[in-house]
Amino acid sequence: MEMQDLLQRYFGTPDLAKVDPVALPAGIDRMRVDFGLERDSGRRFALWTLLYMLDAAPDLDVAFEDPAEREAARNIMDMIASASPP
Repeated sequence: MEMQDLLQRYFGTPDLAKVDPVALPAGIDRMRVDFGLERDSGRRFALWTLLYMLDAAPDLDVAFEDPAEREAARNIMDMIASASPP
């Protein structure tokens, strides 16, 4: 899944900076529902990543049963943290 596609689907724009702050909670709620229903691991991971970037992701032990997926999520968390300004 492309991040722009997820943004378009849940927020109506491929540009996160253009998301209406009022629409953000509703989009996040829809993503959480879809995350819980999604069975494809790649799509679940993409949804979790966007939720993480929006500070709305479920905890790793709740989100991923597979230890390899939890480790991949930790790697994403580390990459995002290292890319963020101090």
